[in-house]
Formats: sequence, C-alpha cells, structure tokens
Amino acid sequence: MPTDQSTKPSPASCRALLGLAWPFILSNSCWTLQIVLDRILLSRSSTEAVGAGLSAVMMFWSVLALFQWTANYATTFVAQYTGAGQPQKVGAIIGQAMWFSVLCGLAFLLLVPLSGPIVGLSGHADELQAMEVVYFRCLCFSALPFLVVASACSFFAGRGDSTTVLWVNVAGLFVNGCCASVLIFGYLGFERMGIAGAGWATVAGTSTSALVGVGLMFRPRFVRDYAIGRSWGFDRELMGRLLYYGLPQGVGTMLETMAFSAFLIFIGRRGTADLAATSIACTLNLIAFLPMMGVGQAVEVLVGQELGANRPRRAERAVWSGLVVALGGTLVVSLAYLFTPTLLLWPFQTVDDPAGWAVVEERVPLLLRFVAVYCLFDSVNMTLAFALRGAGDTRFVTLVSATLSWSVMVLPSYLVWRYEFGLYWAWACASAYLILGSMILLLRFLRGRWKTMRIIGGANAPEPPPRYLGGEKFALANDRGYPITPPDAITRG
Repeated sequence: MPTDQSTKPSPASCRALLGLAWPFILSNSCWTLQIVLDRILLSRSSTEAVGAGLSAVMMFWSVLALFQWTANYATTFVAQYTGAGQPQKVGAIIGQAMWFSVLCGLAFLLLVPLSGPIVGLSGHADELQAMEVVYFRCLCFSALPFLVVASACSFFAGRGDSTTVLWVNVAGLFVNGCCASVLIFGYLGFERMGIAGAGWATVAGTSTSALVGVGLMFRPRFVRDYAIGRSWGFDRELMGRLLYYGLPQGVGTMLETMAFSAFLIFIGRRGTADLAATSIACTLNLIAFLPMMGVGQAVEVLVGQELGANRPRRAERAVWSGLVVALGGTLVVSLAYLFTPTLLLWPFQTVDDPAGWAVVEERVPLLLRFVAVYCLFDSVNMTLAFALRGAGDTRFVTLVSATLSWSVMVLPSYLVWRYEFGLYWAWACASAYLILGSMILLLRFLRGRWKTMRIIGGANAPEPPPRYLGGEKFALANDRGYPITPPDAITRG
C-alpha cells in the first residue's frame, strides 16, 4: 500500500468511487444478464447450441474488439478534457469516434459471406459448425450498433455520467430479452429459430441501445456546452491522436480475445461435453468479471479527470480505492463459486440430453474452483489495466496482455490438447496467465511513470522541453504528440 497518507484509500474515497461505479457495474451486469439469458435459453434448446453460442460469440468479439475498444478510448479523452476544463473539445473527439464506428461497422458486414471459412478454422464437429455459422452471421449485423453504442457511451462515461450509460444498456437488454424469448422458441406466431433467434435478438437489442444513446447525446444542453454534432467534421489530427492511443487498446483486447477463442477451440476439439462445461464456467465467470470491469471503468474515468486537472495524487488514491472495492466484491463471488456451484449450475440444465448433461454437471464445479482463485487476481489485473489506460499507457498494457495470453495460455493449451493431458491442465494454464499478468501490471503501477502521462494538450499537461528549428514560427509537437507553438523570440543556439 502507498505510504503517503493522501493517496491511501479511505471509506470516503471508496464511497465516491462506488457512486460512479455502480451504474457501470449494473450496466455491465446488463450485458452479463443478456449473455447468460441467451445461454440459458439456448441450453433449453440443446447442449450443442450452448457450446456453439459461446464459440461464435468469441469469434465475433475477436474481430469486433479491435474496433470497439479503439472507439471506446474516447472515454479517456473526454475524462481528461473534462478535468482540464475544456468541454468544447469533447464534442470533437466524440465526432471522430463516431466516424470511426460507422466506417468500421459497415466494413464488418464484409465478414458475412466469410462466416463459413472463419468458423471452419475451429475444427469443430459439422453439426456444431453449422450452428456457429448461423449465429456468427447474425452477430455481424450487430457490429455497427455495438460500435455506435461504444462511442455514445464514451461521452457520458468520460464526464462521469455513468447513470445514463446504465439506461442505454438497460434499454438494449429489455429488447434483447423479449426478442430472444420469442424468436428462439417461436412464440407469438413466429417460426422457431433456435440459435438464429438469439443472434437476431442481439441485433435488435444493440440497435435499440444505439438509438437511445445517440438520442440522449443530442439533447440541447449537450449540443450547446460540448459542441455535440457541431464539431463532428473529420479532424485528421484528432483522429490520429485517437488511433495513436486507442488502437493499442483495441489491438490488445483483440489479441487477448483471439487467444481466448483459440483456448476454446482446443477445448472444443476435446469434445462437446468439455466445450459445454467450459462455456458454462466462463459464463458464470462473467458474474465476477463484468462488475469488476465496471469498477475498472470508474477508475479509468477518475484517473483521466484527475490527471487532466493535474492532480496525480488524487488519481492514485482513486486506483487504490478501486482495488479495495474490486477485491472485496470479487471475494464474495469467489465464495459462491466454491460453496454453491450446484445452485449456480441449475439454470443451465438441459432436458433433452441427460447423459451429456451428467458429464457437464460433474466437470463445471471443478472448473469453478479455478475461477474462484484466478478471478481475485483478475480483479487486480482489470483495475490496474484501466488505470494505466486512463493515463495513456495503452502500449504497455497491450504488450503484457498479448504476450502472456499467447505464451502462457494458448501455447500450453495446445500442447495439453495435442498430448491429451486433460481439461484441467488447460484451465491451469489460463489461470497462470491471469495471475502473472496482474503481478506485472502491479509493478508497472508502483513505478509511477503513469502519473506524468497525458493524452491531451493544454496548460495542465506537463510537457518535456520543446524542440525548435531556427527562428521560424510554426506549430511543432513534443515527444508525446501534443501540439506546441514556439514563442517569437526563440532562435537556434
């Protein structure tokens, strides 16, 4: 723990963080409920459908994560502009995020005719692949609204308006739940669509969230105070800065998601029962993962705002407060994984394959023991990753996650499958990856270099000495890419 009294977490700082974090937590829990609801409804259809559902989602996210997390990095820009007292610059960065989201969302549709070859890389059984192709193809149409939601929520989140983010996601959850119930089983006169119904329900839910988010963002006071819509012309310099800092976050998340997809592929090649057990365990892991991601998002916003206002000590206190809250909440969920696995498993029980379910029912409680241990380290990993991103240290976080996920989780998991060591050895590798990553990020955080980082220009951003050429008057850029203008009287040597 830090020794400086001003940076230590206190009950007041933890309450303040929770005040910002709880809508993020509920918002992410909405996505948890949406994913869990789809998995539960699909499990009522067949054991193969629940396994195919997670596999297709991971393939989809492996590609979408690159674009979504790049667009979502506008949150940090908004937070630092807000802390620095520059609200008129908020609209411009949101405009660049929207340009990026729309263009990438439309380009995502090019993957629809490639769904078969992409899913074929999994090597799963033909019946499983057929369902994965259908689900993946539906999800491709949700990419555009997903990205628009990421950009719109960046505006609200970066300003600290996490409650609006919650309502945007609640609207999508409600529509998704209603549509999934009707389309999967063919109620109200609709044809029974199975896994395709879950996919189109996701499209309907995300489209609803996108419309609500954009509509709320165009309220008159936001247009007036933050130049929403008025400063949305393409800005090459600002777009370059968004990509400079945001792309590493997007690339890192994409590579990490691809690594987890590869992990699932190797599990799936062991058999349907192993894949279904892993799918259910990973879905239950979301009960801990997505709420602590909400805490991480709150930490990112607070770090961005405090650094934008040039208050690094308060930023550090926000991080330590986030760690206390994340670890405390995750500990409660870990105990549930250990002591109530049967209760957690009950909603997923399928009725059409008693023999297959018996194998799944035996394996999931053992997998939840891995989850109970590694999710504590993952809460540290998540909180510190968001904190460093809030300062602009996206490249280091990407390097750590990409390197460790493939070397510590994927490669050993391949060897486990290749030489038939067993399912639990593969899960041990995944656990080692998360534990080691949390330790490396903790060391990076303790070194403190992140306190001097800024992603915006302005008087509050500490600048290294500028470099001037002759006595010419023209704008230059410092080592971090911030624009600076030399004074008139400076000349070379």
